Amino acid sequence: MSLLTDFKKFLFRGNVVDLAVAVIIGTAFTAVVKALVADILTPIIALIFGKPDFGALSFTINSSHFLYGDFINNVVAFVSIAAVVFFFVVTPINQLMARRTQEDPDAKDCPECTTAIPVRARRCPACTAQLAHAGGSAQL
Repeated sequence: MSLLTDFKKFLFRGNVVDLAVAVIIGTAFTAVVKALVADILTPIIALIFGKPDFGALSFTINSSHFLYGDFINNVVAFVSIAAVVFFFVVTPINQLMARRTQEDPDAKDCPECTTAIPVRARRCPACTAQLAHAGGSAQL
């Protein structure tokens, strides 16, 4: 096979395309969350602390100008994005995987690393521990 053919296979594999889509959606989502923080959350927080725009907060030391207000806006945006990802992506996926593991009678946990593996497996694909056979004991 030529180098060009291998490169085409790499580009059109599912996980590369999925990653590209995730980056594009993530970038768009970041813009939405930053707008939410700058236009809605920051003014609400400003009502409490009395400063209408965190972006304008700054201080100067030896002619160096530090914009710590912009940093505060970005921290609030990061925490907002992390919370959305955790509550709307990670938690539902973890619940789905836990439910799937309970419903799957063809899987068992590896005694060494607790990874879900097929019941008939003789070796764990994650930690490579040898497993007990139907009538025998585990060999380590």
